[in-house]
Parts: sequence; C-alpha cells; structure tokens
Amino acid sequence: MKQSKLFTKARREAPADEVSKNAQLLIRAGYVHKEMAGVYDFLPLGLKTLNNVIGIIREEMNAIGGEEVLLSSLQDPELWKKTKRWGDEDVDVWFKTKLKNDAELGLGFTHEEPITRLMRDHIASYKDLPRYAYQFQNKFRNETRAKSGIMRSREFIMKDLYSFNRDEAQFKEFYEQAAEAYLRVFTRAGIGGQTYRTFASGGSFSKFSDEFQTVCEAGEDLIYIHEGKKIAINEEVCTDDVLADLGIKKEELRQEKSIEVGNIFPLGTKYSAALGLTFKNADGKDEPVWMGSYGIGPARLMGTIVELLSDERGIVWPASVAPFAVHVVSLGKPGDEVAALADGLYAELSEKGVAVLYDDRDLRPGEKFAESDLLGMPARVVVGKDAVATDTFEVVDRKTGTVEKVARAALVARFS
Repeated sequence: MKQSKLFTKARREAPADEVSKNAQLLIRAGYVHKEMAGVYDFLPLGLKTLNNVIGIIREEMNAIGGEEVLLSSLQDPELWKKTKRWGDEDVDVWFKTKLKNDAELGLGFTHEEPITRLMRDHIASYKDLPRYAYQFQNKFRNETRAKSGIMRSREFIMKDLYSFNRDEAQFKEFYEQAAEAYLRVFTRAGIGGQTYRTFASGGSFSKFSDEFQTVCEAGEDLIYIHEGKKIAINEEVCTDDVLADLGIKKEELRQEKSIEVGNIFPLGTKYSAALGLTFKNADGKDEPVWMGSYGIGPARLMGTIVELLSDERGIVWPASVAPFAVHVVSLGKPGDEVAALADGLYAELSEKGVAVLYDDRDLRPGEKFAESDLLGMPARVVVGKDAVATDTFEVVDRKTGTVEKVARAALVARFS
C-alpha cells in the first residue's frame, strides 16, 4: 500500500475527550474514528490489525475443534424470559427496540440462549456430542459509562464459543483445552508474558470461572499473582478459603492492576435445562447437555496491546498483528534516483508477498519518521542517498530502536 493513497490521516494531537492511551494513539494514527462515546469505526489500518487479531483467534478455535457460525443480533424476548435475563432488573445492559407492530426485540449482548435453542434441532443423541460452535459477531451493551477506548465500547465484535458435552468429565476436558488455546492466543498476540489465567467468581454456575488478565497500569481489575504457578486470583475471590483450595499462601502473591482480555465459563446445565436441550444417552434416557461459554473481544485485545506495548513515540505492534510487516520510507523527491530505488524495493517486496506500507509522500524526513513511529510497524526500511550508492538500507526495529545496515538481497530474503 502506498501511503499517498492510504485512506487515513495522522493527527498531531490526541482528541481532548479521550483519556485512554489506546484511543488517543489509535485515533491520532488514523486506525479508528470515534462516532460517539463508546462507538468506534475501524479505518483501513485498524481493520487490517483487527482482522489479524481475529485470524489468530480463529486458528486457535479451529485447532480445538471449533466450528464457525454466525447468529443473528436481533433477539426474541420470549427466549430470554425463560432464563430470567430479559428484565432490566436482571440484565441492565440491553439495547431494546421495537418492530413496526410494536413487538419488542433486543440486540444481543451475548448468545447462550439462542445457540442453546438452535442446538435443539441438531443434538438428539449422545452420538451428536460433543459440539463446539463459535462466532465473531457484533454485540451491543448499553454501558452506563463507556470508557477505556476500544477496550470497553457499546458496540463491539466478540468471539464467543459455546461447548456442548455429554457429561461433566467430557466438559472439563474441553474446558482445559480451551484455556490452553486462550494462552496461545495471547502469546501469539505478543502479550503472553504479562497474561495470567485468573481464578474468578463462577456466580451461580460453579465455584470458579477463569479470566485471562493482562498486567497493565491501565487496568480496571486487581489480581494477585503466584508467579511460580503462573496463575492469578481476582481480588473478588481472594479469600483464605480460596487460597487453601489452591494450595497457595498469601505471602506468595503480588498485587497488580490488570485488564481482562478473555474469560471462560462453566455453565453446567442451567441453559440446557431451562430451554429443553437434552440428548438420549446410550441407555436411551434423556439427559441435559453440559455447556460452557468462552469469550474474547478482538478489539479489546487490540486495545490492550496498544496500552501495554506502546511508547512515548507511538504504537508498537507485534509482527503477528501489525497491519504491515515493513514500513518503507523514501527520503527522495518525486522522480529522483532515491524515489526510483524506493519504488523498486517496494515492488520487489510486494511481489514476494511481503505486506509493505510505502511512504512515497513528498514530506520532510522528520515528519515521515515521526509518523512511522506513531503508526508502529515492526520494521522501518529507510531509502536515502546512501542506499543509492551502496544498495544497502537502514533497517530500524520499532520495538528496540536498533538500527542496522542490510544489503538489498538479504533484506528481501529476511522479510520474505
């Protein structure tokens, strides 16, 4: 992509009404556009990054047997009344609307109820189990106060997976597979070293659920980390009884602020029993299906990466999620030999399948370098007069700031 043609616009200053670092940087760098409080549009750079995050999650969900579906956002109130989650006194984040005939509808904030009803048409026997269905879909939550940029918004994409098993033992086996898959997602996204499987309240379903919390000063949660076991405990459940269950002493823990980047939840038979999802076991007896739910917000993960890995100059994307692998910056003027060399390098890298952002604009070098730092591609390749003379290029690592001179053939081979 030539930067002169890219639909984006970098800004010198952060918007005055944004306090979160991720929103400030993503808006300044032209990744997102703010429609209103808690509602963001993803521009080309932002959408490419978001899709890379989604791609990582999709691969890991497929690897554990997930099958991708897409359910409707419009929700039937009668279904949710059966599980007592329609009334505002029970769930206070609904966006509700009406049809022309005055019938009420909701915009889905999660999908346990509809997917449970859907599975009644597909699960009849123990031979139909297990089943693992997931989706990437827009969710709507009427947050009282939307904040934290793209990490907490009123409309957002969620990856929600739902598991359907014959019994508790089969469910627990998959639950652990899902937990491991989540840790792989966060490692691949560049924040694995700061992310911990975290014991949290299971509500009415179980003693515990599992959150995945990333240590970050911008976080809204407090967790207590046991580094030796690579686990954490949410402040809300960090009691003497819980510590005894986990075999942990309080003095072995350290307190940190954190961002919740995912959660997995045992549902038991709550929804299957309420909505009539049963199967016939090997003896022909009807039994309720065991269920679990598993959520990750790709935009929330993207925002967390910005919060955690950015520096004073701008965003620092891990290579796995960056919209482009290389930022080629030409210091030439249109039509001169430097620009011609940069054009040729851009074409050669592109032909090799390398995702390249090429700054071909006629701007001062300082402006280009500052914007390159703000955009945060993993590597910057500078094409100047020295490159014309030597056919070697200055390669700058965005994360470490290290600079090295690389010959053209080696450079192309490296990024290919």
